[in-house]
Amino acid sequence: MSIMHAPWLAREIHVVESRDPTLVGVTGMIVEETRRTLRVRTPSGEVTLPKDVITFTIDSEKDEIDGAAVTQRPEDRINRRYRRN
Repeated sequence: MSIMHAPWLAREIHVVESRDPTLVGVTGMIVEETRRTLRVRTPSGEVTLPKDVITFTIDSEKDEIDGAAVTQRPEDRINRRYRRN
């Protein structure tokens, strides 16, 4: 199963790229996912990341995920078909 179709709660996220430079490098555990955001627990506290401005990896996977491509509810994301790059 692709990481795009797996549940993301309690997984490690690392923001690789962002239109907001303050978000690049944010690393932590995903504690909540909504349609447009990810809430991440970092060593310095919880941070809310807007999906549409970040590119990230989950659990040190080599594949990067474009947050703008996954802006739907988690239960819809799991069953959706994505184009292969």
